[in-house]
Amino acid sequence: MTTIDLDARFDPRELRNALGRFATGIAVVMAQDEDGPIGVTVNSFSSVSLDPPLILFSMARSLHSLARLEKAKAYSVNILMESQQDISNRFARAGEDKFSATPWEIGPSGAPRLVPAHATFECVPYAHYDGGDHVIFVGRVVHLHAEGEGDPLLYYRGSYRLLASIAQEG
Repeated sequence: MTTIDLDARFDPRELRNALGRFATGIAVVMAQDEDGPIGVTVNSFSSVSLDPPLILFSMARSLHSLARLEKAKAYSVNILMESQQDISNRFARAGEDKFSATPWEIGPSGAPRLVPAHATFECVPYAHYDGGDHVIFVGRVVHLHAEGEGDPLLYYRGSYRLLASIAQEG
C-alpha cells in the first residue's frame, strides 16, 4: 500500500511555477470602512454555488488591510478587461493611493466598485475559512453587473496574457 506524506515540503518557487501553469482571470476586490476604501488585486477568484449565489477569493495573511477586509459589511469583486492592466498593477502594490487615479463608484451594496469592469459581483460576507497562509473569503452575491462584449485580462506563468480568438466555422 502506498503511503502519502502529508508533511511533504516543496520548494516555494517550484510550487509557484507549477501553479502558474493554470491561466486565471484577474480581479480587484474592493470594500470600504470608516477609514476609507480598500482595494486589492487577486487571481484567486472562483464561483462556488448558483443557489445560493456564492463566489470565493483568497487573501494572503500578510496583507496589510486583511483585518479591515475581514470586517467589511460588503465588498465587490471586479473582473478586469484586457485594457485594465494598469488597474491590476496599481491595486497589486501596497502603500499608494490606489483610488485617486481609478474610476469607481459606490454600488447598491455600499461597496466601492470599478467603473467600468468586465463584470462586477457585489457581495455580503458568507464565510471565512483558514487557507494556510491565506484566508478564503466566500461571499453571497447580492448584485451583479456585466459590461458589453470584450476580452478579460488573463495571467499565466507570471505574465499578463491576451485571449486568443478562435474562428468558428460557419
